[in-house]
Amino acid sequence: MLPALSLRVGGSVLGVGGVGARARAGLRGARGLRSGVAMAGAGAGANAGRGALIVLEGLDRSGKSSQCAQLASFLETQGVPVEAWRFPDRTTAMGQMISSYLSCQTSLDDAAIHLLFSANRWEKRSLMEAKLKEGITLVIDRYSYSGVAFSAAKGLALDWCKAPEVGLPAPDLVLYLDISAEMAAGRGGYGGERYEKLEFQKKVKQKFKLLKDAAWQNVDATQSIDSIQTVIREESIKIVNECNSGRQLMQMWPSESTKEVLQ
Repeated sequence: MLPALSLRVGGSVLGVGGVGARARAGLRGARGLRSGVAMAGAGAGANAGRGALIVLEGLDRSGKSSQCAQLASFLETQGVPVEAWRFPDRTTAMGQMISSYLSCQTSLDDAAIHLLFSANRWEKRSLMEAKLKEGITLVIDRYSYSGVAFSAAKGLALDWCKAPEVGLPAPDLVLYLDISAEMAAGRGGYGGERYEKLEFQKKVKQKFKLLKDAAWQNVDATQSIDSIQTVIREESIKIVNECNSGRQLMQMWPSESTKEVLQ
């Protein structure tokens, strides 16, 4: 098991169970019981340390990729085994089909591309779980929340969009970079891919609001890059310590009838 980590911010030290007042002020996520089930086999090794699953979400051009890279680099300097991932993973066969679609080279039915995005996550599930059990923290740029929000913004039913994600590993922490669609549209490189359209991004933002859960934290993405990273680091250190101390790995969006621990 890795030793507990601490982070010095503005003269104060944060460690296990401690989040500074400034972090709490900058993070407006809901707290409470996680609505999920423990991954199969988790009951037998409930006290075993593992890596944390940290996801960054947000609109296009909200700064996720830059913040993911900075966070992974920081955790590495703290001695945390860490890998930076992103979805869609365009290196796989499915990912290459998605990449072609996003760059407007091909067209697909909305339901079909939604299922392809989901399959892209499922094809990495076993590796994801193995990495976490080995004690490797995963910092992921986009996950199931994006898949659901973007497809629901096209008019597909929210529950239908969530269904293919049920059973994937649930994030221990979701950091939502909160920025208006208008501000994101003003950033460099906007408009290069299929979904980078202002009115569509406004719809995506509304759908994201419907997906908040107990792991979710809002981060004000209108701040400076350094200020955003400070908040992200504080919350990430806390969750890494919790996972290292035996926090159970949960599943995404189970039905009401399966909200018990799986043995």
